[in-house]
Amino acid sequence: MEQKLRNVTVDQLCEVIDLLYTSMDDYLYIYDFEHDFYYISPNAIKRFKIPENGFHNVIQNMKAFVYPPDYAELVTDLTAIQNNEKRFHNLQYRWLDSDNNPVWINSRGYVYVTGQKPAYMLGCINEIGNRQKADNISGLLGESSLHCYLEEFFPHFPDGYLLRLGIDDFKGINEKLGMEYGDTVLKQTAECIARCILPKQKLYSLPADEYMVLDFSGGTAKDARKLYKQIRRKIDQYVERHQYEAVFTISGGVLESNQTTDLSLSDIMKLSEFSLNEAKRRGRNQCYHFHYSDYDAFLKQKELKALLQKSVRNHFEGFEAYYQPLFSLADHTLYGAETLMRFRCEKYGTVSPAEFIPALEETGLIIPLGRWILHEGLSACKQIRQWIPDFRISINVSYVQIMKSDIIDEIVRATEEYDIPTSQVVIELTESGALESDVHLSKLWSKIRERGIRLALDDFGTGYSNFHYLYDLQPDIIKIDRSFTAKAMENDYEYNLLSLMSGMVHNLNLKICIEGIETEEEKKRIMEFAPDYSQGFYFGKPCPFDQFIEQFIKPLQS
Repeated sequence: MEQKLRNVTVDQLCEVIDLLYTSMDDYLYIYDFEHDFYYISPNAIKRFKIPENGFHNVIQNMKAFVYPPDYAELVTDLTAIQNNEKRFHNLQYRWLDSDNNPVWINSRGYVYVTGQKPAYMLGCINEIGNRQKADNISGLLGESSLHCYLEEFFPHFPDGYLLRLGIDDFKGINEKLGMEYGDTVLKQTAECIARCILPKQKLYSLPADEYMVLDFSGGTAKDARKLYKQIRRKIDQYVERHQYEAVFTISGGVLESNQTTDLSLSDIMKLSEFSLNEAKRRGRNQCYHFHYSDYDAFLKQKELKALLQKSVRNHFEGFEAYYQPLFSLADHTLYGAETLMRFRCEKYGTVSPAEFIPALEETGLIIPLGRWILHEGLSACKQIRQWIPDFRISINVSYVQIMKSDIIDEIVRATEEYDIPTSQVVIELTESGALESDVHLSKLWSKIRERGIRLALDDFGTGYSNFHYLYDLQPDIIKIDRSFTAKAMENDYEYNLLSLMSGMVHNLNLKICIEGIETEEEKKRIMEFAPDYSQGFYFGKPCPFDQFIEQFIKPLQS
C-alpha cells in the first residue's frame, strides 16, 4: 500500500474524493498531518454541521461538529496517531447533523507514514445509526430510501397522497409469540400490502412496525381509504388462514400532496406520523385523513401540557380552587361543598377542565396538583367549620393518583394537619376511573374504610354503568351526572330509569346526589323520588372561596 501511495499527492487524493463522492453514500476523507489540513466528501456539508469540506487547524475546528461528550475521545485517538503510537484509526463516535442532533458514525482510516512520521490518513466515514436503505425483514426499501425518493420531487409534489400504515399492538405479538414470530408478521404484512398496490405506487418500510405507500399519480384521499380497506381485508385473510394464532389489525393515516405545500420533508413525515397516531387514538383498525384543525388541537394540547408543567414548577401559578355548594334536600340546608380545579393562563385565558384534566392525567401532573387541591379544600373546610361544625368537603381523586401515589396516606396526614375528622371528608371518584383502576381501587377502598373516609362514586350512569361497583365498593354516595339528569327532564323513559336507579340505591342503604339541577321545575321533578343531596346551578355555581363565604356562609349567620 505504502509503495503505491508514495508518488500520490494530497491534492490528487482530494481530486479522487471529488470524483467518487457522488457515487457513494459514505464519506471519504483525507487528513494531512504535515499541513494540518482535513478534506471530506462535499456531500458531508449537507448532512453534518461542517462549515466547509476542506479546512485547517483540524482538531480545533472539529469542535464545531463533533458531539461534545465524544470530543475528548477523538482527540486522544488522533494524538496517538500523530505521535506515531498507532497506524490505524477505527473509532465509533458522534457528529452533529445540520439540525444539531448527534449522529453515530464509524470513522476508519489508513495512516501513511514517511520516514518515522505519519504523513496523512486516508479513510471513510459511514453512519451506523438508523438510516437504513433497506429492511431485510420486510424485504422493502427503508426510510432513507423513502427520503431520497421524496427529495426527487421536493418541494412541489405531484398530486397524490402518502398513506402511512402501522400494525396495532405489535409489541403484544412479540411478547406473546416471540420476536421471531413478530418478524414473520412484519414480512407477511409487507406482502399483504404489496399485493394491494399498483405499479405506479411505491411501498417502503419504516422503523418498528410501520410502512409507507406513496402515490403521486393523481390519487385522492378517497383512493387512499379504498386502498387501506383492501389492505385491511388482506390482513384479516392472513389472520384467518393462520387460524388466529396472532390476531392483529392495521391502522392508516392519509396525507394528501396538496396538504404539504411549503413544508419541509421533516414536517411532512411528522404530519404523516400524526395521522397514523390519530387513527390509533381513535380506536385502531381504521384510516384517518389528516386535517389541520385536528393537528392544531393536538399542538394546543401539547403546548398546554408544557404550560401546566410550568405552572406546577411556579407554585401552581394560574390554578385556583373553586367551591360548589352541596345541599341536603331533606331539610334544604347547606351541608358541604365540592372542591373544583380551575386554570387560567395568559395565552388561552380560562381553560376548560375537560381540556386540562386529561392533560394532567396523561403527564402525571395530576399527582402534585391533586395534593395541592387537597390542601386547598381542607384549608377551606377548616375555616367554614367555624360557622358550620359538621361541614363536609368533597375532593375529586383521579385514578392516576390511586395507581401512582400514596393518596390515602396523604389525605389522612392532611386531615390531621387541618384538624378535620376523616368522616367529614368525601373522596369523589369517577365511575370510568373505577373501571380503569379496579384492582388498585379495591385495595384502596379497604384503607378508606379503615380510616373513616367517605366515598362518592361520581358521574354514575355515564359511559360504563357497572353496577358491580355498588356491591364491591359499597360507596357512601352515588352521584348522578348532569347529562343523565338532563335526559330525565326531557324523556319519560329516562326519568323512570332514574327513578328506578334512585330506589335501588336507597334499597342498598346508600345516599344519592343528583347533579345538574338548574331550574325550579327540574328541582320539583327530581324531588319526586327523594334524592338525599343535590348540586347544580339552581343552588349555586362554582366560585372562589371568598365569594363562597359571602354567598353561602354569611347569610346563614344573619
